[in-house]
Amino acid sequence: MPGNSFGNTFRITTFGESHGPAIGVVIDGCPPGLFLDLDFVQNELDRRRPGQSAIVTQRQEGDKVEVLSGVFEGKTTGMPIALLIRNEDAKSKDYSHIADKYRPSHADFTYQMKYGLRDYRGGGRSSARETASRVAAGAVAKMVLQKIGVKVNAWVSRVGDIALEKAWEELDFSQIEATPVRCPDLPIAERMEALIRDVRKDGDTIGGIVSCVVENCPVGLGEPVFDRLHADLGKAMLSINACKGFEYGSGFAGVSMRGSEHNDPFFNENGQILTRTNHSGGIQGGISNGMPIYFNVAFKPVATIVASQESVNEAGESVQVEGRGRHDPCVLPRAVPIVEAMAALVIVDHYLKDWRIGGLKD
Repeated sequence: MPGNSFGNTFRITTFGESHGPAIGVVIDGCPPGLFLDLDFVQNELDRRRPGQSAIVTQRQEGDKVEVLSGVFEGKTTGMPIALLIRNEDAKSKDYSHIADKYRPSHADFTYQMKYGLRDYRGGGRSSARETASRVAAGAVAKMVLQKIGVKVNAWVSRVGDIALEKAWEELDFSQIEATPVRCPDLPIAERMEALIRDVRKDGDTIGGIVSCVVENCPVGLGEPVFDRLHADLGKAMLSINACKGFEYGSGFAGVSMRGSEHNDPFFNENGQILTRTNHSGGIQGGISNGMPIYFNVAFKPVATIVASQESVNEAGESVQVEGRGRHDPCVLPRAVPIVEAMAALVIVDHYLKDWRIGGLKD
């Protein structure tokens, strides 16, 4: 099964299944000489891990990262970095009732048709458990970005019909981690959390939006035509489980504007070329222009619900399917570090295409 790798110069390959012994990632193309801060990697994994609050799945995984290769005396060697995360709390018996049934809006049917078999235990390779590997790799990418002053911040901006209306420039990013829902506006966060709790009590699920901004991005990242920076960001976000939409800059709101409103005028400020507005979202012609890159990522409601649903089994017979086991009522709080990780991976990959590697110095 191909399709398990992402990136070109900074390339990652993830492996493992939800209920297998472990999951992990191999990072190829990381520059040598980077101090690998394992505490930072672990903190990023802790932000994504299950069981961290009452509004996420209660599967208890420590998600402790192990370094298998590519690091010597605390620094990257330039060789492939292998990171391993062992599964500790898989309960495969929770899925025995759907061994031959197709859960609505899951990957069960499509995997069975494509590969002739599937791992029904938590979805196997299609499980969001795989995203822990991405977050670990994204943490390494963030360390590279820190060297050049690039910052990546994501937050929950909408849950169901409760939306954060403030522009990102008005937000205090230090408040993102202040609540379990990861919305930096605390009154709105309280309403979002209450909604998720109500939805969970009903045995249902709900979706929403994660927003992200990349600040201090260098000018010139991205390639013509097919490897445009926003195209790669779109692919990165749409590859995340439950993602249903991606928009950057003015996005869909731009269709109601005229060109005279939408264009971003240039001006010179102390020798630096900037734009007075940023409807372009920091990307023009598929290449970064130095302004902040901002985008929204839409996530659907989790497909697993408690209520009985109509479906069929492998024999094509009508059956009823009920959700069992431990599942998120809303993916958004745990999706925040995943969105950041995928954004960091894209930015680092494009940055290293044009950077002549001589190692990273402290």
